[in-house]
Amino acid sequence: MSILSRRHLLRRAALSADATGAPGPTRAPAPPTAEADAPAGALRFPPGFGWGAATSAYQIEGAAKEDGRGESIWDTFSRTPGRTRNGDTGDVAADHYRRWPEDLDLMRDLGLRSYRFSVSWPRIQADGTGRPNQRGLDFYRRLVDGLHERGIAPMVTLFHWDLPQALQDAGGWENRDTAYRFADYAGAVFEGLGDQVPVWLTINEPKTVVQNGYLWGHHAPGRQDADAAYLVAHHLQLAHGLAVRALRATGSPARIGPALNLHPCYPADDTAAAAAATRLYDGYENRLYLDSIFTGAYPADVLADLGPDSRLVRGITDGDLEIISSPVDLLAVQYYTPIYVTASGGTAQRWPTSEAEWQQIYPDGMYDILTRVTRDYGPVPLTVTENGLPCPDTLGADDTVDDAGRIGFLRDHFAAAHRAIGAGVPLESYHVWSLLDNFEWAEGYDQRWGLVYVDYPTQRRILKRSAHWYRQVIADNGL
Repeated sequence: MSILSRRHLLRRAALSADATGAPGPTRAPAPPTAEADAPAGALRFPPGFGWGAATSAYQIEGAAKEDGRGESIWDTFSRTPGRTRNGDTGDVAADHYRRWPEDLDLMRDLGLRSYRFSVSWPRIQADGTGRPNQRGLDFYRRLVDGLHERGIAPMVTLFHWDLPQALQDAGGWENRDTAYRFADYAGAVFEGLGDQVPVWLTINEPKTVVQNGYLWGHHAPGRQDADAAYLVAHHLQLAHGLAVRALRATGSPARIGPALNLHPCYPADDTAAAAAATRLYDGYENRLYLDSIFTGAYPADVLADLGPDSRLVRGITDGDLEIISSPVDLLAVQYYTPIYVTASGGTAQRWPTSEAEWQQIYPDGMYDILTRVTRDYGPVPLTVTENGLPCPDTLGADDTVDDAGRIGFLRDHFAAAHRAIGAGVPLESYHVWSLLDNFEWAEGYDQRWGLVYVDYPTQRRILKRSAHWYRQVIADNGL
């Protein structure tokens, strides 16, 4: 790989994260949005549309050492001085492991139709292998049963970044064997939760693991090795395909697919050089993951850019792409920001940013990425599994949180999704990130993304203004 390519990869890592606190462009004032309390009724979504919210295990569960849970790479990373803001960890987080009945009641009261959450791998297999921990499985079974009792459909993510530390010690995702250990773990969860889960998601945002964990290094495991990063990408894709096959082998009627954070890429100017650079940038951001899953091949331009001696190219064995492209039932799309690419392969800011300075606020990007997926890969059913905004939320003296900016953001993105449905996109559901304020990875507890305010000293939950607004959106099935 050339020095130029390595520099561009690191540049991508800096600007290409999901809700992670990655370095990014200078923050600008919030953009104008629709009036937060405008009358509902202008836009109606299809009957039965799956309005939901999302969380992940390490960010909300806490109980880091309870009931047989093992260590994850995020336990190690967050407890290492200097790795997270204020030295924050997920040891307690939002204490969801103890407070799950209260949280499920909140979801019911909001009218949620779907709840997307993740299973903690080290809670099921402390060391990433072997007999599953029944206490861990029982927790998720109670959670799933509780959702059904409240009329909420569970959508379960198998891996949301909390790799067992024991597997990291054996090479982590650089070790091909980890993909097979993931398939074993997935099989144990399929067996443990049975037919109570209608939708499974395999790997959450493999791109974020690659870029933030192995290029930029501000996520666990904290590496900065471009050549290792794309071998990791291949093994994550392989793990996805193996998990799809593991579910098929059970004969389950459940649906399964990946969860990809997709960033629409646009040229920063009208030059041919910017167009060419954007095409390659899109290859690393989107096509590396989409093409391998839906066409059974990695993008030729990305492979050429990496070079024939890259660890990714050398790590592909016969049959890998066939496994990776095992047919899926749906695609989970996570949209946060567009990327504008310059002629030199760098990036530019075109829109105001949120408190997460890497996030440019551009609702039309939602429309563009949803229609692009349908246009390029066919009518695979889609679900939005993450979209949201961090706000400077404060608890008022009257016990309210006025997050009007979040309402405007969600309104504009919902409208873009509605427009995509009108253009023929088979979008089934939409999950706001996130249900609760939580541990926001490298940013610790400084950023609040939730519909529900968490007062961390007491763990009290308070519905924000956006939660009350979202409840009405769900009741009206529209805006």
